[in-house]
Amino acid sequence: MIVELHGLEVFGHHGVYEEERRNGQLFLFDVQLDVDDRGADDDLAKAVDYTRVAAAIRELSDSRRFDLLEGLATAVADALYERFGPRRLKLRVRKQPAGLRVEHSAVTVQRP
Repeated sequence: MIVELHGLEVFGHHGVYEEERRNGQLFLFDVQLDVDDRGADDDLAKAVDYTRVAAAIRELSDSRRFDLLEGLATAVADALYERFGPRRLKLRVRKQPAGLRVEHSAVTVQRP
């Protein structure tokens, strides 16, 4: 069973440029957690609670600052892997890059 969140909006003060760190910006998180059949019996206590996944991402983003999208993505992936113990995890973080006219830049991290 794959638990997924797409487009989780998290505002953070991450970035290489002073303006990014000072003003902050929106980051979009897409998460896939392979959690076997947890929750198949309709018991929230056994399932991965989406709100806890979202809260874990927000807490990490609020508690640390990262220069690079790669650092943010790696730290979040590691924290989710440790906290929720999925067999596999795939995390993508997107943002509107400073100074580039593209839809977004993104980094994808997978565990294991």
